[in-house]
Amino acid sequence: MKLVASPEERDLRAMLHDLLAAECPTTLVRSLREPGADRFPATLWKSLTAAGVLGLPFAEEYGGMGGRLDDVATYVLEAGRALAPSVVTSTLAFGIAVDRLGGDDLRARHLPALSAGELRGTIALAAPGNAHDARPAFTAQRDGARWRISGQAEYVPDLDLADRVLVTADAEGETIGVVLAARADGVRSEPLDVMGGPGQFRLVLDGVGVEDADVTAPLGAPQLRAVSHAVAALHCVELVGVAEEALRRAVEHVRERHQFGRPLGSFQAAQHLVADMHIGIQAARLSALAAVAALGRGESGVRESAVARMHATKAAKVATLDAHQLHGGMGYVLETDLHLWSERARVLATLDGTADTAASWLAEEVGLDS
Repeated sequence: MKLVASPEERDLRAMLHDLLAAECPTTLVRSLREPGADRFPATLWKSLTAAGVLGLPFAEEYGGMGGRLDDVATYVLEAGRALAPSVVTSTLAFGIAVDRLGGDDLRARHLPALSAGELRGTIALAAPGNAHDARPAFTAQRDGARWRISGQAEYVPDLDLADRVLVTADAEGETIGVVLAARADGVRSEPLDVMGGPGQFRLVLDGVGVEDADVTAPLGAPQLRAVSHAVAALHCVELVGVAEEALRRAVEHVRERHQFGRPLGSFQAAQHLVADMHIGIQAARLSALAAVAALGRGESGVRESAVARMHATKAAKVATLDAHQLHGGMGYVLETDLHLWSERARVLATLDGTADTAASWLAEEVGLDS
């Protein structure tokens, strides 16, 4: 892991920061949350596609940019700061899963379209609330030349916007990956109530037919965990971005707000809160990037992912809560926008696993749970 970004990495982050600042203002974030609104950010999607974001980690032969998981982390960090719609990260997760779990045929069929912005996707690989639990939620049975997939999975992100979804299924004791059309016969999508508006769904499959070309070779738990932990590590990076923006807004406020004839930031209590926020965020940033780097190198990354999860969930919680406290009463008024980052932090800190869940991964990894 590099502690200092290269000039290329700094340029990428600056470009993404400027793009998201221009194309993803809080007015867009709010509009996508309105009841009945079209949740797909077409203009932003077009800009990100033109910038190569959707092809960042994929080989050039598939229309990608030939980058690494670290490059995706650069985008995700800025996405957290800007509260970019999660459909972009969900689609990248789908692509990463196809790239790592599928064969050449699956890659050739899906990655070029994804890189070109013509395909949106999502995944259902791990249990909700535990990225380490890779047991399949679905079952697969042979039906002549086809497979029939049945079962249900909870908290599948952006299923309403996806063209394809990658799930795992138990096929007579072996786990296979299956790429499904999100609106095929027998596929049902049920929205779930979560903080921050729509975006999470229950996926129900009732004997959905798929061809062999849409099925991966048998997969082992380490393969599946490597992908689910990679996605969880990216979510940790996004939490860091969320926390950084909460800190920036808090600092801006205490500089401008005056009480008793002095800037609020001149009071020692406010300074201590800001310092603690900064320290926690830096620990979360380093641990999250370390996890991404390890998983990008093909390592299991369980230990790094667990440490990142524990730091990132805490840092985001502390940063958002203390930002509200530093804003005083106005921090709890919806018009200030601060609650948008608090809600994103709460969702991201829960879905892959809480800090306690991550601690159990670490205990298993070092042999303390036996």
